[in-house]
Amino acid sequence: MTDTVTTTALAGTATHCPYCSLQCGMRLSAGVPPEVWERADFPVNRGALCGKGQSAAGLLTPAARLTTPLVRERGELRATSWPVALDRVATGLAAVRAEHGADAVGVFGGGGLTNEKVYQLGKFARVALGTASIDYNGRFCMSSAAAASRLAFGLDRGLPFPLADIPHTGCLILVGGNPAETMPPALRYFRELQENGGTLIVVDPRRTRTAEQADLHLQPLPGTDLALALGLLHVLVADGLVDADFIAARTKGYGDARAAAMAHWPERVERITGVTVAQLRQAARHFGRAPRGMVLTARGPEQQSKGTDTVGAWINLCLAAGKAGRPYSGYGCLTGQGNGQGGREHGQKADQLPGYRSIEDPAARAHVAAVWGVAPDALPRAGRSAYELLDSLGRSGPGGVHALLVMGSNPVVSAPHAAHVAERLRTLGLLVVSDVVLSETAQLADVVLPSTQWAEETGTLTNLEGRVILRQQATTPPPGVRSDLWILRELAERLGAATRAGRPARFDDDPRTVFAELRRASAGGQADYAGISYDRIRAEDGVFWPCPDAEHPGTPRLFLDAFATPDGRARFAAVTHRPAAEEPDAEYPLYLTTGRVLAQYQSGAQTRRVAELTEAAPGPFVALHPRLAARLGVVEGAPLSVVSRRGRALAPARITDAIRADTVFMPFHWPGPGRANTLTNPALDPTSKMPEFKVCAVRLEVPGGAPGRVSGAGDLG
Repeated sequence: MTDTVTTTALAGTATHCPYCSLQCGMRLSAGVPPEVWERADFPVNRGALCGKGQSAAGLLTPAARLTTPLVRERGELRATSWPVALDRVATGLAAVRAEHGADAVGVFGGGGLTNEKVYQLGKFARVALGTASIDYNGRFCMSSAAAASRLAFGLDRGLPFPLADIPHTGCLILVGGNPAETMPPALRYFRELQENGGTLIVVDPRRTRTAEQADLHLQPLPGTDLALALGLLHVLVADGLVDADFIAARTKGYGDARAAAMAHWPERVERITGVTVAQLRQAARHFGRAPRGMVLTARGPEQQSKGTDTVGAWINLCLAAGKAGRPYSGYGCLTGQGNGQGGREHGQKADQLPGYRSIEDPAARAHVAAVWGVAPDALPRAGRSAYELLDSLGRSGPGGVHALLVMGSNPVVSAPHAAHVAERLRTLGLLVVSDVVLSETAQLADVVLPSTQWAEETGTLTNLEGRVILRQQATTPPPGVRSDLWILRELAERLGAATRAGRPARFDDDPRTVFAELRRASAGGQADYAGISYDRIRAEDGVFWPCPDAEHPGTPRLFLDAFATPDGRARFAAVTHRPAAEEPDAEYPLYLTTGRVLAQYQSGAQTRRVAELTEAAPGPFVALHPRLAARLGVVEGAPLSVVSRRGRALAPARITDAIRADTVFMPFHWPGPGRANTLTNPALDPTSKMPEFKVCAVRLEVPGGAPGRVSGAGDLG
């Protein structure tokens, strides 16, 4: 099931952290559980680990996780054998397919799965099941940045340059990201930038730990990042800080983008965003006058119903200033999940095939079908995005999904409008969850399949730089636990995948064999892994894609010679500001924005089971400004209800002047009564299908008292 690992090799196994997209290098000792050791030779984190990484081995004990399959009998989940569980899954999936059609069977993946699992899951959906109904939770993370990058550059890779380039730029604008809490080892790069004389500008409605370290903090209203970017471009144009030669030689569409920006003059932008004209001009001049510059976005501007346009406007700023496609300059996205990059490259996204190929492209379909041993016409077309897929669960009539396989995701907690998603999951005829722990989603399942986790298996992931790395097996999984690759192989055999394909369709459970097939399937695509091997990754501390053959050095820096568009020119986005899908009003007078905290990762299915982390982050909270707290009579630590049009969340008040007075903050992806995802708006970006996690209208209520009222968002600003 996994690479053979000798006892000697297990002593100090070189591997990687299971959490964020940095994929920090670490070593694991032998023992149960193993100890986490620093790995100073890995260039991304250079030995540094955050608390999550340091405590990651806490899950590598049988007591912390699932060790046997479970099936629901008379309303309760009961232990069973693997043959019984797999037979029940295969029989149920086949019955739904026979009654309702292949697209009535859905597959929902995760951004933490290895590239091998991602690849095999996409192949399983399209070959073994024949369904178009597949997507993954990464749609909720980086999809707007991915869409905007593809429109502007013809290619999406989180960072088009290594993290090590950051200290050498002149001015960096970080929009809606808080790496001090979400990926602490990366913060050294921003400090080194400042030590080298560069300027760090942070854009965030909150004064986060990262914003506290900035040279300039811009604090806009939630949902107004698009107007802010347009205002900055206006100042660049007005002050003569655009790079006309670069625009003429390497871009298209500047005229329309310029016209849109000129309609967003500084005074207008100040009224929309709350960022003063003086700050706006200061930021634009820092960026425009710097010899090199970067813009990095994270979930703040991306998790909006206009996220693609918003990221496009920030890319415009780089293009207009000539700070893209040049050394130590450019636009990048701080990818969130551990394999958020690779997760969208190899087939679990509804509209993509391996190698970042479009599933609607006839040549792409022919290439991948040949690798899979099926006819191109046998492959389904593009399916629905993640929230659309979840919203279709259990619905009668065409388009309804009646059976769902969830692998490595916890949508009951992490999806927008989460109570609605949980309700849809309960209507399914069959819900199957493969996971390490009994997550909130697994608790609703008809069948739960216990899978191996990060240190118990070998596989590749792709970090935010586009660096393909290798997690190596360091410990033996408990008896009764199987790898996701093994599970997919067994299900494919029971479902008659070879018969459906018309030719032999192989589903292997050896990760090295699966990766070799992935390399062939990705060959010639934008995310070309053909020249990457396990041995090469070990020898080179990872290999940057694209890497088309074994002699190719890999590509740590993209776009230096040309962009990945047909004519080699980057495209400006002609975008204009528009409000969020839901703005405050008399009934819901405040903005809610969401984000992550240091000691929790994603839905917390793993981190909430590690004692050191639960002590640091015991639960969610509601952050509000002292003026708002005084107006409502709220004291520190008191229970406070946050109410939106979709639901209610209850959590302790945390009073802080680090947030705007017209805005409240809650950490999202948390279960229980403090679940902010119950409140968030599922309004979707029309291009990326990203839900609007980052802004919605709410009111506050003190339990046992009257609803807290303010006359409007503006009276507290």
